[in-house]
Amino acid sequence: MSGVPYGPILVVEDVPNIRELLEVTLSFKGYPVMTARHGREALEKIAIERPALIVSDILMPHLDGFGLTQRLRIDPKTRDIPIILISATYVSKEDKDFAIKLGAIRFLEKPVDTDEFLLTVAEILTQGPPSVPDPITNEEFYKGYMVRLENKLEQKNRQILRTNRLLASLPEDQRPTFEAILMEEIGYRDTIQNELTELKQLFEQNPSSEIPTTPTAPTGDADPKD
Repeated sequence: MSGVPYGPILVVEDVPNIRELLEVTLSFKGYPVMTARHGREALEKIAIERPALIVSDILMPHLDGFGLTQRLRIDPKTRDIPIILISATYVSKEDKDFAIKLGAIRFLEKPVDTDEFLLTVAEILTQGPPSVPDPITNEEFYKGYMVRLENKLEQKNRQILRTNRLLASLPEDQRPTFEAILMEEIGYRDTIQNELTELKQLFEQNPSSEIPTTPTAPTGDADPKD
């Protein structure tokens, strides 16, 4: 396959093995690839070399995929870079609708099907400049993102309640596995709650302020329970 005409593909993913898998998959097909561990690092690399396409996880520290998409779409210099968002956590219809509203060209669920992924990349790169919606305001972004976090928080609380109920009925030899699951769920719940609290504070202080590059987002968008 010939190289990408307008620059490399930028893979933005905080989980090392997933980042490496996407990089190897694309490189094997002949695409030049560069990688970033989160949105903040992605912005730094984009400032040096403009990518032809961005493939980004959503749930990442420092600046997640939603925030990265918003930052790129409100900047005229990067507004037309096509973005594919991938996620194992934000997979509801409302989450996907929000991603498209922000300006993502496609949305793929984890685990990513390799054939579907490569087909999507090829389609985007051969279709020419994408048609992206007008960027939403940062105020609209904050409001929409807070709704997404509130829904995810409610879901995590339901999972914790179910796991607690299950633990009460399990024999002792089966408890350790589900106790570990419970602790992981509580960790996700707490980090989502922290991010929601931080975003609400930022919004109350200045609804139109720039999307920060250091949110306390949960790390590793590969939660198999979602």
